[in-house]
Amino acid sequence: MRLPLFIALCLSLSATVHATPQTVDWLDLLPEEDYQAMLDMPEIGHDVSEEAPGDFSTGLRQRDRSLPDVMYSTNVVTELNNQQLRIAGYPVPLESNERGLYTSFFLVPYAGACIHVPPPPPNQIILVEYPQGIAIEDIYEPFWISGNLLIDQTSNELADASYRFTADRVWTYDGE
Repeated sequence: MRLPLFIALCLSLSATVHATPQTVDWLDLLPEEDYQAMLDMPEIGHDVSEEAPGDFSTGLRQRDRSLPDVMYSTNVVTELNNQQLRIAGYPVPLESNERGLYTSFFLVPYAGACIHVPPPPPNQIILVEYPQGIAIEDIYEPFWISGNLLIDQTSNELADASYRFTADRVWTYDGE
């Protein structure tokens, strides 16, 4: 009698371990009050800068005092902490390994966020850690990221991020 119960338990655990991560959208990262503030906000332009593609010198830290506070929000959705998720977005390269593969990058909801104004708020920027590394040849090419999402306020010279993602898989966005 115990053997069938043990087998059922093992199969159940195996299915849990190999379950497809829940797909989230960028709006899922916003707490309700920030989501509503974004909906109520007037349209903001994302004019293309004159800088060369891949020039991150202006960073994501640009602050425009005319924008509402929600554009600088670090508020998070606590229920997402330590969840296995997947999300699609655009990379902003940070650190590479000896083979030139990026092991650390920001993921943002729209292409060219580092050279467009305004940048996304910190709760719409994810610091991705991917030890295997990935080639990022075009910041306008989106990626899927899957792994463990953590709430972690991170700051560096380029940006502030409210989430950190320990990726177990990164691949070119295929729409699915």
